[in-house]
Amino acid sequence: MTLFPGPRLFALPPGVDFPAAFADGLRARLAACPPEAAARVTVLVGTARMRARIAAALASGGPAVLPRLRLVTDLGADMAMPGLLAAVPALRRRLELSVLIARLLDLAPDLAPRAAVYDLADSLADLLDEMQGEGVTPDRIAALDVSGHSAHWARTQAFMGIVAPFFADGAAPDAVARQRMVVERLAARWRHDPPAGPVIVAGSTGSRGTTLRLMQTVAALPQGALVVPGFDRDTPPAVWQAMADAPGGEDHPQFRLLRLCRTLEIPVAEVAPWTADPPPDAARNRLVSLSLRPAPVTDQWLADGVALGDLGAATARMTLIEADTPRQEAMAIALVLRHAAEEGRSAALISADRALTRRVTAALDRWRIRPDDSAGQPLGLTAPGRLLRQTAEVPAARMTAEALLVLLKHPLVGGTTARGDHLRLTRDLELHIRDKGMPHPTPATLAAWAAGADAAAWGGWLARCLALAGDPEPAPLPERTARHRALTEALSGGPAGDPPALWEGPAGEVALAHFAALEAEAAHGGALSAAAYRDLVGVVLARGEVRATVAAHPLIRILGPREARVGGSDLVILGGLNDGTWPDRPPPDPWLNRRMRLDAGLLLPEGRIGLAAHDYQQAIA
Repeated sequence: MTLFPGPRLFALPPGVDFPAAFADGLRARLAACPPEAAARVTVLVGTARMRARIAAALASGGPAVLPRLRLVTDLGADMAMPGLLAAVPALRRRLELSVLIARLLDLAPDLAPRAAVYDLADSLADLLDEMQGEGVTPDRIAALDVSGHSAHWARTQAFMGIVAPFFADGAAPDAVARQRMVVERLAARWRHDPPAGPVIVAGSTGSRGTTLRLMQTVAALPQGALVVPGFDRDTPPAVWQAMADAPGGEDHPQFRLLRLCRTLEIPVAEVAPWTADPPPDAARNRLVSLSLRPAPVTDQWLADGVALGDLGAATARMTLIEADTPRQEAMAIALVLRHAAEEGRSAALISADRALTRRVTAALDRWRIRPDDSAGQPLGLTAPGRLLRQTAEVPAARMTAEALLVLLKHPLVGGTTARGDHLRLTRDLELHIRDKGMPHPTPATLAAWAAGADAAAWGGWLARCLALAGDPEPAPLPERTARHRALTEALSGGPAGDPPALWEGPAGEVALAHFAALEAEAAHGGALSAAAYRDLVGVVLARGEVRATVAAHPLIRILGPREARVGGSDLVILGGLNDGTWPDRPPPDPWLNRRMRLDAGLLLPEGRIGLAAHDYQQAIA
């Protein structure tokens, strides 16, 4: 079976339903082959949603043998790779880095406040992931010339020496480093023993170094092919050349595709179409392409804008809504989505603003429309997440009457068998506090009040719970997590000692998984004060997402910007198109400035703008 006589780079234009068009192109190439030939084709995709959409598109034509659809992150799972260690959990690596950063702050307290330890650990972990993904070693960072920079950057070089052991031979890799090792081993293996069937990487632009290395490996196979989304054929040759020559061209939406072409040594003009499908609106694509010209050549509007002709056709199916407040924006979007649902049209809201998408979801709830939200609800905002954050706060700050009452009124506190009695006694305690005052409740003062209020059992339970919290002084992280679990479960179980409802339901299961992961890696976290532990719990919970189990509306979806290439909706709404949101501001980098990143071969801050622009270009098309 020969689908590709040599290395091939194919593309689909912005706006085309990528999964459907990819499936059509693959079926067309397999049309002359026996049905079982599809089973020898391997398709590598980046996300589970893309894999599901491609599988559905391939199956829509009737019974057929499907190709092997695999995630890029699953590479090497079914191959023997001796000596390749398992990946270190991301939480463990961040805890290890937080210990190193805490020591650094002890030596250089002017570098950052102690409260920033976990933010710095996150940023440093992201930097290490980027270095490993791009193949940049600490030696290259150490070799940078910092003579013209401030002493801060010189300290960064010194700190790179501290984290160098993470890059040493034999060191346990994290997920990004392990993925890089897998790709390198596959490249070495496939050079001598290429796969018997075609291998296709679909839907990726090679924005990360490891993915780019994989795509380079696949393109070199005798039956390897790449199919990229959002390739803008309206970009003139002069703009492609300007991007190639300018060191700051990364902010252009097509820069990643240009870098891919240059890596594969394929001229941009020779990128072949995967199918003959035209974009939904070619005139709109030309308008958007011209509007996204990089800043140095925006004056090309004067010459090239005339060629666009009447813009009425290009903008006929576009509507601009300018809202004065976020609430108005959310209500306008919700009304449009509701109208689409009533008409039986599929609609998707694409936005990088999670606060906006939550407002839209709340607005749709009044009409009993639950959208299919790809991101779900942040764990920290669910009932179990809020309770875990509140109980982590107990030993970190002196208890106030307000904080105690908020804790007691939490829906997961007080048990289930005597929930009514718990709420009644909580009300009595609140009335006493309002009448007599109790600015800083303690186990002793609560027990004394309970004895006088004929609530000794309830007051004793509450006093015992608060005593479990411990003191604010530094303590080993395993001890902190054990006390935190004991306190939270005791409050959730109530005076009757019911099984804690904290861990029940989808949100409880996700909360338990994240907390159990923290307990499993606690030995790597050193000793923490109560305030530092509170910050750590907030960071851990912020990384969790809870997907709703209630059936979502089949026509209404909420997607992130990078899921725009999944496409496939009759109506698309781009929400939150504001500076600082889409595109978002590059996060502060306390380790390397722009010049050091450029010299080291790392991604520049403009790259985030270019990625956001490419997502926008595909979504608006």
